[in-house]
Amino acid sequence: MHSFFHPKAMGFFERELPGLVPGVCVKNLVKIFEPYGRPAVDRLNITFYENQITAFLGPNGAGKTTTLSIVTGLLPPTSGTVLIGGKDVETSLDAIRQSLGLCPQHNILFHHLTVAEHILFYAQLKGKSWGEAQLEMEAVLEDTGLHHRRNEEAQHLSGGMQRKLSVAIAFVGDAKVVVLDEPTSGVDPYSRRSIWDLLLKYRPGRTIIMSTHHMDEADLLGDRIAIISQGRLYCSGTPLFLKKCFGTGFYLTLVRRTKTIQSHRVGCKVGVCPERPSLGTIT
Repeated sequence: MHSFFHPKAMGFFERELPGLVPGVCVKNLVKIFEPYGRPAVDRLNITFYENQITAFLGPNGAGKTTTLSIVTGLLPPTSGTVLIGGKDVETSLDAIRQSLGLCPQHNILFHHLTVAEHILFYAQLKGKSWGEAQLEMEAVLEDTGLHHRRNEEAQHLSGGMQRKLSVAIAFVGDAKVVVLDEPTSGVDPYSRRSIWDLLLKYRPGRTIIMSTHHMDEADLLGDRIAIISQGRLYCSGTPLFLKKCFGTGFYLTLVRRTKTIQSHRVGCKVGVCPERPSLGTIT
């Protein structure tokens, strides 16, 4: 992005509709890993709302994972504030984590635990009793379609099934804020579609933040789309708003391959040359 590009001045930020409830507020967030180095996150301001899926887009190295790591308390910010449900991540992290779910970029599963044991384990980590954890386990297994794999160890699941389990774990324990870092990366099309269905089913009552590289995924799932580059937010709004800002329609290119007449004449001999089609007679 060029230094003279000022997105706010160019109207690339859609005004929020009244009545939306903020789930996560990021204010003037800065993260610098090396002293005097380029910020990985550079004065980022963005609000994520309840009952919405916000798609977080950007190229590799844009600062998506760093931002999400700060939101979930895995990294401290250099400066700035992150509020989740009105509570500061730096001072109230223990209270926030009771209603926070995370699916990291790479699966973190226990090889020798079964699918059902994973859900029971994480439900109890969130403070559920044994009976409540069992009820939630049955509901999650049914919602995710993993009930027929309930007694299978995680190491024996396919890549798509492992990813689906990781996404399901993020919602365990009535998590109200769910952060998904590229939840469909490296999965087959069928598993990808089933993860989409799961996110849409679990969207009501939650604030879901999802980073992705897939524009079709952001368009289909995202109530709002935020595009980040070099640690800065360059545009955000509904898919329709961004299409109006940047959409140029579709281009169809047709290439006609012509045959040379010479190639037909080479095979022609006297008396065996194929008849030419009649051009018709003029009367």
